[in-house]
Amino acid sequence: MRWLFWEVDFDALDTEKHARYVLARVLEQGKMPDVRWAISKFGMRRIHTFLRDEGHPELSPRTLAFWRAALRAEKETWASPPDFRNSSVARWPR
Repeated sequence: MRWLFWEVDFDALDTEKHARYVLARVLEQGKMPDVRWAISKFGMRRIHTFLRDEGHPELSPRTLAFWRAALRAEKETWASPPDFRNSSVARWPR
């Protein structure tokens, strides 16, 4: 999964300490084996809690919609990304 974390020292990445960063990157950009790894590492409950209570600006509306459906959480209120996620000058594509 080094390719997902190209901008950091992969060997220094601590999955517990940097769980928000790791989860956001894997859920947003990871391939199926990467997502399976995240599920086995963190568990569906932790992923659900992360998406519902914490969120991350790197997560796109499309990714959030997928996970809402996968977790059967369409009626829950989830954390919202900062306004810059929806800005036309955001560094992430819309």
